[in-house]
Amino acid sequence: MFLAMNRFTVPLENAEAFEALWLGRESRLNELPGFVAFHMLRGPEAEDGTRLYASHTVWESEEHFRNWTTSEQFRAAHAGAGQSRKLHSGAPRFEGFTAIQSLEAGAAR
Repeated sequence: MFLAMNRFTVPLENAEAFEALWLGRESRLNELPGFVAFHMLRGPEAEDGTRLYASHTVWESEEHFRNWTTSEQFRAAHAGAGQSRKLHSGAPRFEGFTAIQSLEAGAAR
């Protein structure tokens, strides 16, 4: 399993518009082999007047994720991404992780 995460720092005055942008966009992730799940996460408010957000996708493997990043679906999903830069500070911070252990609810221990 491979987890791909982008973290965004969003000024509080842009938080509502940032969320609306993500909630209204057409995701084409489910069209790609190896896609497992997506979550957009809202984090805590910081003392500097910002809020942390993280987009979080789970893939069967890093190879599946890399195939997504070079796909037509990726290009279509990110076509208007440059318009959102004004909503968050700086560039999103990408982090990729390969699972070394996985526990699920209801699984035998």
